[in-house]
Amino acid sequence: MNRALQSLRPRLACVRFSSGITKTTPADITKENAKFDEVTHTGQVNPNIAMNLIAERPAQDCGAERIVFCDGGHPALGHPRVYINLDKPGVHACGYCGNRFYNSHVTKGEDLKIEHLNC
Repeated sequence: MNRALQSLRPRLACVRFSSGITKTTPADITKENAKFDEVTHTGQVNPNIAMNLIAERPAQDCGAERIVFCDGGHPALGHPRVYINLDKPGVHACGYCGNRFYNSHVTKGEDLKIEHLNC
């Protein structure tokens, strides 16, 4: 058994030392030699953030309904269904997507400037 191990030992040593695999370590990477995709990552922020796009949408008039639900537009692709109480005058926003609702029987004129966030 010893002879078998002794005969394999020099071969393993040769394989270990002759392997040409090299890896770059984090210490080897600098700003000058770092590789990244400059086409897709421009470092610029998209000015059309969701907050501004939702603010452009007008609030939905729900008529005489006191309670409405918001599910993000689609049950499978939106968010969990949230029930929003519209008893107080003003515009009530969904806490997930920001869609706004109001009850036209309770909210009149200047009350549209009052905003509530329902989570």
